[in-house]
Amino acid sequence: MSAPEQKTIHDSVHGSVRVQGIFLKLLHRPEMQRLHGIKQLGLAHLVFPGANHTRFEHSLGTYHVADLMCQALGLEEEERRLALAAALLHDLGHAPFSHTLEEVLENRFSMDHMSLGTSLINGERKVYREEEAEHLGGMPSIDAMLEEAGIPSRRVCDIIVSPGHVGHRGQSLLTDHGQAHFNGQEYLHQMLHGPVDADQMDYLLRDAYYTGVAHGTIDMDRIMQTIELHHGDVVVRKGGMVAAEGLMVARALMYTSVYFHKTVRIAEMMLCKALELADDSVAEQLQQENDASLGERLLRQGGRTQRLMTMLKYRQLYKRAHSKYIPDLTDQEVEALVRLTDYRRRKAVEEMIADRAGVDVSEVILDVPHRELITGEAQLGKTEVPILNEGKVRPLTRLSPISRALQSRGVHDWAVMVSCPARHVERVERAAVHTLADL
Repeated sequence: MSAPEQKTIHDSVHGSVRVQGIFLKLLHRPEMQRLHGIKQLGLAHLVFPGANHTRFEHSLGTYHVADLMCQALGLEEEERRLALAAALLHDLGHAPFSHTLEEVLENRFSMDHMSLGTSLINGERKVYREEEAEHLGGMPSIDAMLEEAGIPSRRVCDIIVSPGHVGHRGQSLLTDHGQAHFNGQEYLHQMLHGPVDADQMDYLLRDAYYTGVAHGTIDMDRIMQTIELHHGDVVVRKGGMVAAEGLMVARALMYTSVYFHKTVRIAEMMLCKALELADDSVAEQLQQENDASLGERLLRQGGRTQRLMTMLKYRQLYKRAHSKYIPDLTDQEVEALVRLTDYRRRKAVEEMIADRAGVDVSEVILDVPHRELITGEAQLGKTEVPILNEGKVRPLTRLSPISRALQSRGVHDWAVMVSCPARHVERVERAAVHTLADL
């Protein structure tokens, strides 16, 4: 009996989600099914017990929101299928624990999840082992499936890749006498990576629902009623400005209260430290791992990696020894901390603090967010929602005091945090203060 061509899936956030045809076939792929074992928020469940939702759920939700956007924008069927394929497959290459391990993997093993995702689509990598292949039966690569369905796989991959990987892409809003100038036909890319995109709308709603934090609530219905295409870009009509403001506020508050919650960050950095101390073999065939299997591999490493993983397993977390808050920083201190956003330089300073405190380097974690988060630059792109009014487009920040305030607010209040086991807090604090002052 052949598989059904259509299914209705009951999603906890969006209700009934209908999936059919090629998208249903993609949903059944091993590459997608692997995402059931990767938590959307990494280790956030150690602070927010309900945060056990997965990348699979988010991928399905992003697909659904993208479909709503396609309807609202009046896209032709060919473009709709491109947008839906990209939305469904956009997180395919995520390593276990989602974003948590990205910096370590990029710096130590030269791996990033977007490149990994495109290699999975192209069939260059597999998420199943050789001994599992015989049980799954022969199957074509995802790109072959897309091509057979009349969806150009190369264009799907191009949509999935973020603006950080192709610098000229993404929405550009340079204003001249109040009129915005855009950079061409980029709406399919903007639907996944723009200021108002399907990815963001799903993860804000989903993360708020599962963490129990109310800040992620957004008026998605109003956004869908007021978005349109203007000169090849996704814009929001002035009637949807309040809903756009709500989206910006939700994003900013979720970063502060969930994504950069201090205890969540400490747990994440402990996991990163465990991976840093593991041997090189741990990164082999990482696309075949999920949270549980990688956790077991790290536990079997023994030594300091095993100690850290055991502590995480039973929620015995490091404690904050020292921190500095962004409002308290001088310009000179900001400059010094920005230098520490370089991964290798930060690891060197971490070792200096450990030596000064007389503890093992595995017992000191120096956490400095990305440069853009310290300087506030990270907020710029996502607050520049293009607002269409009487034929002219202006950035939301020109029209909304709330949006302007969010640009300068920053997504969290701390710029550096040093943590360690509770028994070492006092000496690590002294060592951190002296070491950071010497930079």
